[in-house]
Amino acid sequence: MSAEIVLASVIFVAIGFILAGVFLLTKFIGPQNKNSAIKNNVYESGITNPVGTANIRFSIKFYLVAISFLLFDVEVIFMFPWAVNVVELGYAGLIKMFIFMGLLFIGLIYIYKKKALSWD
Repeated sequence: MSAEIVLASVIFVAIGFILAGVFLLTKFIGPQNKNSAIKNNVYESGITNPVGTANIRFSIKFYLVAISFLLFDVEVIFMFPWAVNVVELGYAGLIKMFIFMGLLFIGLIYIYKKKALSWD
């Protein structure tokens, strides 16, 4: 065996022992809260006794708005590196970004025409 594999194995085992030791220490040193009715009670956004079940149906419009937001939010990920390197990319990079922004604008117009963003 090579020395690198042995060293990696020793480090891996040492990290495992350290993590196990930390978990055991937190069990013994950490606060000991006894189970009580107040601790086990449900608390959701200021409502202590929720009514009904969690199996309610949401309107599809919530999902459409969420997916549209993610779609148009991801464009920022592609625009930031372009904005940093806009001088180095020159006119070719500028034209490509205008094409990209144009496609996104066409997508926004499509979503608007399909009335995916209107609430009824």
